[in-house]
Amino acid sequence: MRRPIEEFLAHLRHERNASSHTISSYGRDLGQLEAYLIEKKADWRSADNVVLRGFLGRLYEKKLKKSTIGRKLAAMRSFYDFCLKRKWIDKNPAKVLATPRQDKNVPTFLSEDEMAEFLDLPSSDKPLDLRDRAVLELLYASGIRVGELVAVDLGDVGFDERLVRVRGKGKKERLVPFGKKAEASLRSYLRARPGLLENRLGQNALFLNYKGGRLSSRSVERIVGKYIRRTAVNRKISPHSLRHSFASHLLSRGADLRVIQELLGHASLATTQKYTHLDLKQLLDVYKKSHPRS
Repeated sequence: MRRPIEEFLAHLRHERNASSHTISSYGRDLGQLEAYLIEKKADWRSADNVVLRGFLGRLYEKKLKKSTIGRKLAAMRSFYDFCLKRKWIDKNPAKVLATPRQDKNVPTFLSEDEMAEFLDLPSSDKPLDLRDRAVLELLYASGIRVGELVAVDLGDVGFDERLVRVRGKGKKERLVPFGKKAEASLRSYLRARPGLLENRLGQNALFLNYKGGRLSSRSVERIVGKYIRRTAVNRKISPHSLRHSFASHLLSRGADLRVIQELLGHASLATTQKYTHLDLKQLLDVYKKSHPRS
């Protein structure tokens, strides 16, 4: 099963443009499935839904989160679907397995005041601080994913129209606007960027690490964590929280949900709705202003 797994992960990396986080997680998930099948002396090609259900049952016994079990099931479905298309198997045994009902957790996000305080923290003129400010400003200004941000090259940024070209899931490209403050931060960073290159003159990545290489998603997580600890916010805030905040603030200021869907690069409107937060007062205000018989 090892070689099919490796080919599947290569397919995710090169053809589906999946994030490094997804590839790593799916690799671990399928490795666990492989170990289970070896333990049960079951051939992965002939394993049916009963065998796979036994694997899921063990995960429930370990009291893993429903979201984790759901991801492992998604990994199995995708893997067997890949094998089916390659004609290595006759059917996808994971297709009939029920996805665990997920707990509805409200994603963390920052209020507009909290976000303003947060974005003002990288304040020095040192190259890395200028980079950090540009990273945070662009994440919030565009709502793009962290994986999309670190993949941006110099040629993907258009300052005339303030647009950035990003490559989303499934290698889908889209143009996303950013504002004047993000533009100012990017221009300041780009003036200092040569100081980070360390003779890597052919490096096309927009955001560089201290060695002159492309900034990684993990590094962006550390940057966000570094500055959030310097605020009064006592909630767990991740780079994805800036994406949640972007969508929530747009919606609260009257943006159309379908416009936000396009900006976020979501295929489904239902996915976009999970990223938005409105309290009761905002809902009532919008209702009173918008409904003809309110």
